[in-house]
Amino acid sequence: MSTQGFVYILTNPSFKEDWIKIGKSSRPVNVRSKELDNTAVPRPFEIYATMKTVKYEQVEKLVHKMIDVLTKLRIRPNREFFNIRPSKALEIFQDLAKTIDDAEIKVYAKNDSSSKKVKRKSKQKKRPKLRFSMLNISVGEELTFIPTGLKVKVAADNAIEYEGRFYKLSPFVRVFLPKELQNESGAYQGAKFFSYKGKILADMREDLGE
Repeated sequence: MSTQGFVYILTNPSFKEDWIKIGKSSRPVNVRSKELDNTAVPRPFEIYATMKTVKYEQVEKLVHKMIDVLTKLRIRPNREFFNIRPSKALEIFQDLAKTIDDAEIKVYAKNDSSSKKVKRKSKQKKRPKLRFSMLNISVGEELTFIPTGLKVKVAADNAIEYEGRFYKLSPFVRVFLPKELQNESGAYQGAKFFSYKGKILADMREDLGE
């Protein structure tokens, strides 16, 4: 049986604003953060948030990849430090947690120290299905499938093309999402897994109030 571990977001008062560390640990994160408290940093690390899951190794890699695809904010290649708001990194954690059956997020930030399991089924007002024209994305433009970096083209107002085949967003996720990140239900919100010019489609829709 697989053992749960942690993916964590650490901040440090001695870092520049919005510099964070995103890493993984098979042990409690407070143990790991104390190990990092050495002469290389003037002040101890502070735990901002953690995600507990048996898929912690895969999740850490995917979080790094998502940030790399969406931004150029990794401070140095092959390092776990990023110039990104910790709240934005937490949003990525929360989106990924919805696709992982055992994910449990704990937030240590001020005013929110509660531990909670992410509800993968929530009651939401039914919205019209996403169409690319809502986001001012035209046929022929390119999208990025964030988990793997695959490039696809917009083939119609509600479909994409990849290697000569046409897909809606959610079915594409079911086919091409790495197995270690798939959930039992096979239900995915496709717009959370694609970006356009560095912006996640789901975020673009929220910004427009669509």
